[in-house]
Amino acid sequence: MFRFENPIFFWLLLVIPLLVFVRYAHIQHRKKKLRRFGDMNLLNEMMEDVSRYRPSVKFWLLMAVLVLLIIMLARPQMGSKISREKRQGIEVIIAMDISNSMLAKDVVPSRLEKSKLLVENLVDHFTNDKVGLIVYAGDAFIQLPITSDYVSAKMFLQNITPSLIATQGTDIGEAIRLAMNSFTQDEKAGKAIVVITDGEDHEGGALEAAKEAKKCGFKVFILGVGTSAGAPIEISEGSGYLTDNAGETVMTRLNENMCKEIAEAGSGTYIHVDNTSIAQERLDDEIAKMQKGELTSVIYSEYDEQFQAVGIIALLLLILEICILERKNPMLKNVRLFKKEIKK
Repeated sequence: MFRFENPIFFWLLLVIPLLVFVRYAHIQHRKKKLRRFGDMNLLNEMMEDVSRYRPSVKFWLLMAVLVLLIIMLARPQMGSKISREKRQGIEVIIAMDISNSMLAKDVVPSRLEKSKLLVENLVDHFTNDKVGLIVYAGDAFIQLPITSDYVSAKMFLQNITPSLIATQGTDIGEAIRLAMNSFTQDEKAGKAIVVITDGEDHEGGALEAAKEAKKCGFKVFILGVGTSAGAPIEISEGSGYLTDNAGETVMTRLNENMCKEIAEAGSGTYIHVDNTSIAQERLDDEIAKMQKGELTSVIYSEYDEQFQAVGIIALLLLILEICILERKNPMLKNVRLFKKEIKK
């Protein structure tokens, strides 16, 4: 497989047609000035040492060198080796609440942004484990299937907003059930469901889902984001707050009792996300206690840099351009490879 690490440098290729245009304009201007001295055919006979083609050859060689230098800046890479590695780890499915209540700012910068930061820190501490990502509100869907590709996990994390799910509400039960069906078939590795929420279970059924997970051998950890004092839900930046049918501002509060009940039913632990680092360390400690199993991970080999080969070609073309003189070689001017046959 071939790729470029920095394809943005290909925009520099737009310089090539500009240079070609400048050269064409220069040639036309030069011809116009020569015509002032006399007939072009006569002038060409008077300038026997001047080559008509060598300047063009030198110019196009320089253009080729410039193109190769731009390709070098784009860092061409090649690598298509795929390997499967056996690792000892666990499987973790993270279910993140993205309902509108997660936009509340009773924690800084907001519940949702703090949740993203927590997940990012958690993924950074994974080594041999597999991770999957689920987002939910009134409905739930898989944002990232379970994988050992932590870079993709963090990339998908950045694109999470409440607009991903049209159905508003908070269905924790649906998120847990979806997570239960998202693990691999490996029975030896421990499996954890990490639910990040403010505890507002509008749809119900969360306790039942957590008990089902426990029966299947899964542990359900609940990370509570928010405060008991609560905060209004900002509709959009500077556009006011969400109101109910009576016109009153809706306040959303962390329901810690509900979070603790779900964690207990799922044989897991409830952790209040007050300090992101402390919460992440506590979760790491709990996950570390789980049984590790042999996980098969698909590993793509690192791409090998290929700019060296491009650089060598560019250097050879540059040396060739220097060796070619614009004037005809005086030592070879009398050499005629093809002589005209003189008819008698």
